[in-house]
Amino acid sequence: MADVAPIIIVKKVKKGGHGSHGGAWKVAYADFVTAMMAFFLLLWLLNVATKEQKQGLSDYFAPTTASISQSGSDGVMGGKSMQTEGARISDTGVPSVVSSIQPPEEGKKDEGADAKAREMEEAELLAKLAEIEEASFEDAKQEIRQAISKDPELSGLNDNIIIDMTPEGLRIQIVDQFDESMFKSGSAEITQRSKALLGKIAKSIKALPNRLSISGHTDSSSYNGGNYSNWELSSDRANASRRAMIDAGLAADRISKVAGRADTEPLIVDDPSNPGNRRIAIVLLRETPVLPKNLK
Repeated sequence: MADVAPIIIVKKVKKGGHGSHGGAWKVAYADFVTAMMAFFLLLWLLNVATKEQKQGLSDYFAPTTASISQSGSDGVMGGKSMQTEGARISDTGVPSVVSSIQPPEEGKKDEGADAKAREMEEAELLAKLAEIEEASFEDAKQEIRQAISKDPELSGLNDNIIIDMTPEGLRIQIVDQFDESMFKSGSAEITQRSKALLGKIAKSIKALPNRLSISGHTDSSSYNGGNYSNWELSSDRANASRRAMIDAGLAADRISKVAGRADTEPLIVDDPSNPGNRRIAIVLLRETPVLPKNLK
């Protein structure tokens, strides 16, 4: 038997290995970075957007719902419409944010008129209070006159009293005459008749709530008193009058001011040395201000 040549089988084994991936990982990484950048950009936009802008974005991206309204005939969709009731929003229009402006409150435009009305009401109230005060001053004036005329001890002193109205209030002035003086010459010692007169005035105004100011005045005559001038004399006489009224029952806290004016405010301007310039002025101070005539 002839020799048979052996059959040689060559088996090629293809070994697996790592092939080249190319740039695929770079694309994935770039997509990731882009997504992160978009995410942080979104966060920044949400942070700087106003409330109205956020509402507009929300309305723009709000999902639409199928309408239950029917239109047309029975067709493919059975007469169903995919659009909502009412006006249709344009698909090509640019979305915009509309912010509504609240109309002004009706009451604000009338604030000026209300303030004016309140001012007028306050002016009317002050005018009424001023009228009441004027009436009380007039009653006090009449009561003082009657008290002097009815008291025999004060007979003849009506000419020594001057009562008038001033912007400060009711002014009562006790004025010296050639034959009648309130104080002894050159001193602050008050005479008995003058003390009784001050007592009558104190009782007549005792019931009123108004505070008082008392000022002393002298004429221009000077005397040898050393350092004791008309300033000291007028101040001492005003204080003596204050004490006499308190002794007659006037509350001490009613008196708000006591001052000496010397001869700086003469009653008789043309004759500064006239005895009529020597006087005590008592003013019942107003509690309500004097209003302009156009507000009364």
